[in-house]
This record gives sequence, structure tokens and C-alpha cells, in this order.
Amino acid sequence: MSSLDLALIGNSSVAALLDAQARVVWSCLPRFDSDPAFCALLRTEDGPQDRGGLFEVELADLERSEQSYIAHTPILKTRLYDRHGGGVEITDFAPRFRQFGRLFCPVMLLRQIRPIAGSPRIRVLIRPLCEYGARRPAITWGSNHVRYVMPDMDLRLTTDLSVTAILEETSVVLREPASLVLGPDETLHASAGETFRRFLDDTAAYWRDWVRGLAISFEWQEQIIRAAITLKLNAYEDTGAIIAAVTTSIPESRGSSRNWDYRYCWLRDAYFVVNALNRLNATSTMERYLDFIINMAACANGADLQPVYSVTGKGGIAEREAASLPGYRGMGPVRVGNQAYAQNQHDVYGAAVLAAAHVFFDARLALRSDQALFRQLEQLGDRAAALFDKPDAGLWELRGTKAVHTFSSVMCWAACDRLAKIAARIALEDRAREWRSRADAMHATISERAWNDKRKTFAATFGGEHLDASLLLLHELDFLRAEDPRFASTVRAVEQDLRRGDFVFRYSQPDDFGMPENAFAVCTFWYVDALASLGRADEARALFEGLIARCNQHGLLSEHIEPGTGELWGNFPQTYSMVGLINSAMRLSISWDQAF
Repeated sequence: MSSLDLALIGNSSVAALLDAQARVVWSCLPRFDSDPAFCALLRTEDGPQDRGGLFEVELADLERSEQSYIAHTPILKTRLYDRHGGGVEITDFAPRFRQFGRLFCPVMLLRQIRPIAGSPRIRVLIRPLCEYGARRPAITWGSNHVRYVMPDMDLRLTTDLSVTAILEETSVVLREPASLVLGPDETLHASAGETFRRFLDDTAAYWRDWVRGLAISFEWQEQIIRAAITLKLNAYEDTGAIIAAVTTSIPESRGSSRNWDYRYCWLRDAYFVVNALNRLNATSTMERYLDFIINMAACANGADLQPVYSVTGKGGIAEREAASLPGYRGMGPVRVGNQAYAQNQHDVYGAAVLAAAHVFFDARLALRSDQALFRQLEQLGDRAAALFDKPDAGLWELRGTKAVHTFSSVMCWAACDRLAKIAARIALEDRAREWRSRADAMHATISERAWNDKRKTFAATFGGEHLDASLLLLHELDFLRAEDPRFASTVRAVEQDLRRGDFVFRYSQPDDFGMPENAFAVCTFWYVDALASLGRADEARALFEGLIARCNQHGLLSEHIEPGTGELWGNFPQTYSMVGLINSAMRLSISWDQAF
């Protein structure tokens, strides 16, 4: 049965998910949001011959497996052992390093199979599929390669293993290392083995150097490093966009039909992701992402921003169902595209301005921080001021109802508040006074209309009774001071309404699909941060330790967690969740000067 106990490899151009036996069960090629050549994660098989959409090294008489990353890299090693004392080690990665004065991160997956004990007998199965699992590609071959004719690109496998053994899927006794390079239909300039060895060494060196440049806390170092690498792998190198997850349609809970395509870039995530990258000192990735966000804002030219864009910046990502894939554990539908792009979600204006504000205040960044950029951001502020008290779909992207959501309103206020601070920073005093006046008026309106005096809490909507977990961010967004009694009472109300054991749900009311069944992982991280802000550090640390214990064996989290079992659900690995881990760890850790 499929599970999310998966490892992620990639290079910011391509990504792949591998299971505990090193089977590539998910990879979209040539781009994060492309047709998945390997889609076994969303398929069900009637028998061995129906196994498709995977890249597998099958060890005869398999008994057990071991798997781990090479430290501080996304290079994965898997050891498979048979019942007769034989074993193989499989190394998987996607190349990323600098050469010829530029970054080399091609659409390419490399693997090597090495015998480590006995006389292991293996069978290599390479069965890509096209059109979301609907058909197999045409295949051609040469003396040392196999070519798969795909709609979006032709894939070429170059190998020093027997081509016949691959084509006919026959078993061979592995006596020496065999290398496989899967990438564009281009001839390699060296043998598969030589290419593998050089690319492996250079890629490992790149990642170790990258990790050495991170600023991390004293505690939870390994967890932070793995989360940081995961963020980097979810950043599309060509444009700087950061996707929410590499998968589509992993259900939020069992049989819920809450299956969405997350292979796109949500502007809402910008604020949280940029803050995490800033704390990590990952300025290059941060700059690329800021450039993407600023381009989206500039291209809007005063029109409404979409909540979500493709990795190329394309706006229209119409949603459809891929009937050819049954879905994760057969729990369809499988959706391609995301109709949320067409929703009104007013918090996006605050997210864009909050992210772009770093350009004006962080001296490390090379992006221009001039009056021209400020004028572009003012257009977003104008929209925020006009829409802050208007109904929208909210951050939870409700499809059936609209309301004036408090989080959206607060984010609109944040856009105007930060514009006032930016204007003061660049000595535009008249603009600073204008934006401060607008922000203060919005703050007063939100404080009056979103506050529920009967319950002594801010509500999820203006004039509402119910709560949602985004209210935990009122201090994080600087809307309320930590010592403001309204913040403490709001946190207590969220605890009462939304906490289930060690987890916080995003809301507790029925939506378009009924009652939520699993906890949205980042909401519990928000709760941890709120507790820390209120001085409840011991509680926050205990909850945080429990949360990171829910990571899979590779330190990765999906979108949702089933409270009773701790099982991961929802798209994977989830950027939001990994950002929450980073932010909470950095907040809770003792400082380096206290450490030793």
C-alpha cells in the first residue's frame, strides 16, 4: 500500500519521490507541473505486469531495505538485501553544481546500482507513462541507450547495463556497479559510469557548501538543514517560483475528495517562505523568489492579483480531472490545475508587500529598492485598502461561501502598514503619513468588526462567532502586541475550539466537503509560535518536539497529520509545513552563546 514515507531528490529543475525500496514513484518531467512520467504513487495495480509509472530496481528474494540521505545533501542511498546474503546499494540524485561559470541543474536523474554482498540478482523496470498515466510512450534504442518518446520531451536512458536486459526486463546477476542516466535525448560526453561519478562528487560538494552558508539555531540542526534543503528543492531555478508541493491530489484525509494540485506557487506563502529564507541566510534563493513575486505584482499593473500562479508566472491554470489515474490508494479524483487561481483572496496583497519589503530593509539583497518599485507596491496597497472589508474566499480557499475574513483584512492592513514603513525608510515623508493614516483607519475597523466581545476573542470573520487558526498570527503580523490581552484571550479561544490533543485544526466548522478530519500541520507550528510569544515556552517546546516526531524517516512533512495515528496526508512534501518547522525551531532554540 502506498504511503508518504518517501524521500525527495531533485535539483530545483526536476524532483522525484522514492519509496523505501528506491522505486521512483513520482516525477514530473521536464518541469514540476508537467505530465508525471513516473506516477505510480497515484496508480493501483492488479498484478506485476500492470506496474507502470515507475523506475524500479527489483532485487530477487528481497528481505529488507535500509535508506538514508548522504549527510546535508539530497543524495539518497538505499541498501536492499535478499534472503541469501546478497545485497545492492542504490544511489539516487539529480545533478546540481557550478561549471563553466554558471549553474548546471539539468532535467536529469542519475542512479547507480552497486553490489555490496553475495551474488544479487536484479531486474531494472523503467516504465514511464504519458498523459497522466493514460498510455505508454513509444520506445527506441541504440547500443547503450533507450529512448522514450514522450509528449513534452523525449527521455533518453544512457547506461552501462545491458540494454537488452532493460528492454526485456530480464534478471541479471550484478557483479560490478551499473550506472543509469535518465535525461534529455542528448548524447553524453562521457560514459554513464564516468558521468555518474563526476556528477555525484560535484553535486555533493555543492550541497555541503550550500549548507555551510546557512544560519541555523543550536538546537534541531539536522531537522532545520533537511527542511532548508527541501525548500531549495521546491524552488524552480529558472524563474525563482517556489511550489507548495511536488505532488497533486494526495487527499487531505482518507476518502475525503479534498484532492488538490499543489505544483504551483501561492503568493500567500511568500511572506512565510521569505521570512524562513531570511532567517536561514539563504539570500540567493530568497532573491530569486522575491524577483518572481515582484514581477507578478508589476505585471498586474493595478489589476487584481491571483492567489496562485504557475512556476513560469502563467496566470490561467484551469482545473480538470485526470480520469486515467485512480489516485492515491485509489482515492480519486486526480486533479490537474487549480481553480483557486480564479478566486478572490484579498490577503495576497499583504503577502506580496510583506515579502517585497525585505528589498528595502535587507542590505544584503541586490534587487533594486527605489521609488519606482515603491510606486508599484503602492498599487497593491491601493487594492488592499479598497478590499480589506470586502468578502472573499479566504486563505482556506473555500469554494462555496464568501465572507469578510479577518486574516484577509489583517493582511490588507499589513500591506498599508509596511508601505508606511517603506516610505519612511526611503524618506518619502508625505507618503509615509498617507499610508500610516490609511493603515490606522483599517486597524480600527478590523479591531471593531472582527472582535467578538461575547467570547473575548477575534473571530474568523467580521461579526462572526467561529474561529480559525490564522488568528494565531495576529502577533506575528504585528497587528497585536504579544502583551495585548486580546491576543492572549484569542489564543485561549483557539485552544478551546481548535486544539485536538497535540494538534490544532485550521477550523472546526463544516465546509464544502464536510467536517475536517485531519490537522493542517502548519497551524500547530503557528500555535507553538504563539505560545512562545506569550511566554509559555515549556508548552511550546513539548508540542514542537511532538510535531517533529511526526516527520517521516527522512525528516519530511506533508500538509496534514491524522491526529490518532500520526499518519501523513495531503500533498508532499509541503513547503508550508517545512517553513513552519524552520520558524518554530529558530524561535525556540537556545542561543549559541548559551550552548557551550
